[in-house]
Amino acid sequence: MPAQPNYTAEMTNVIVSQYQDGVPLEDIAQTVTRSVRSVRSKLVREGVYVAAVKPTAAARDNGPTKKELLIQLEAVAPFPVDGFVGATKDAIKSLIATFG
Repeated sequence: MPAQPNYTAEMTNVIVSQYQDGVPLEDIAQTVTRSVRSVRSKLVREGVYVAAVKPTAAARDNGPTKKELLIQLEAVAPFPVDGFVGATKDAIKSLIATFG
């Protein structure tokens, strides 16, 4: 005896048509009493699902790198700076301001 399919042809037609009409996946899932993940997977298998575009993060300018700050500190500090690798950028900037 063959296994019963998760989606009948009628259910598949309903979710495909609703998706193409712009109905949110959450609403489609409630209509066919399936999870959103299941509905999304079925739409993928049917070749109609298009993933939402994820927003890209804006590029941040964090100023000079820690390595660049340590080079600046080395130029102005009267002591070796090897031990400051674990210091924060703000701490290194403060030392540069003090000795620069």
